[in-house]
Amino acid sequence: MKRFLLAAAFFAVLVLLWEAAYRAKIWSPVLLPSPSQVVTYLEGAAADGTLARATVITMRRLLIGYFIGLVVGLPLGLLTARWKLFGDTIGTLALGLQTLPSVCWVPLALLWFGQTEAAMLFVVVMGTLWSVIIATETGVRNVPPIYRRAALTMGSKRLHMWFKVILPAALPFIVSGMKQGWAFAWRSLMAAEIFVTILTGFGLGQLLHYGRELSAMEQVIGIMIVIVVIGLLADKIFFSPIERFLHRRWGTSQA
Repeated sequence: MKRFLLAAAFFAVLVLLWEAAYRAKIWSPVLLPSPSQVVTYLEGAAADGTLARATVITMRRLLIGYFIGLVVGLPLGLLTARWKLFGDTIGTLALGLQTLPSVCWVPLALLWFGQTEAAMLFVVVMGTLWSVIIATETGVRNVPPIYRRAALTMGSKRLHMWFKVILPAALPFIVSGMKQGWAFAWRSLMAAEIFVTILTGFGLGQLLHYGRELSAMEQVIGIMIVIVVIGLLADKIFFSPIERFLHRRWGTSQA
């Protein structure tokens, strides 16, 4: 409860500082709307269904692309950890491409797939894939060698070794990579939705872009807040509890 109250007080202070900056007229009201104007926009967007539709469309794209990135990235990460040939090739490629900003994939996606949903998914997959590969490889390589030796003395071989010993021990690192991949997927999708205009549905990124085009800063800031809140909820509800459980289960937590 104490942590919750401290966090609530912190964000309340931020809102008060925002309101103070608005009243001080340091910037034009066109560039810095008041908190009440942002709330009014969000209430209107929620009332007419715009916000709900955009959120559903964005989450559908995000989940599909993220799932594809996991399905492809986890096996590739295991391969790079198991064989040096894959580590020197796919591992090096993943390490290099992870540093590439997500927005750099957008022109390539547009040229290959045009203004389509496939372009969106391609960018999300590229944002997810490389961090998952690196995290999986790192997790497997950080499994203490004594686990393997102990399993070998008890008769564990090949697939049993991988599925019953190595993968469970590497899970804390893999989940951390999945969490990082989720963050990169978010960034990638926002970049794709801003630059890729399609008629199959407008997501949060498109609402953000149209707010900029119309100089409606209350819309821009409102959508940014929604994106941040969704990201925080995903972390607090899904990733953080799993991470804490795994680190406690495997004795790798600091507390």
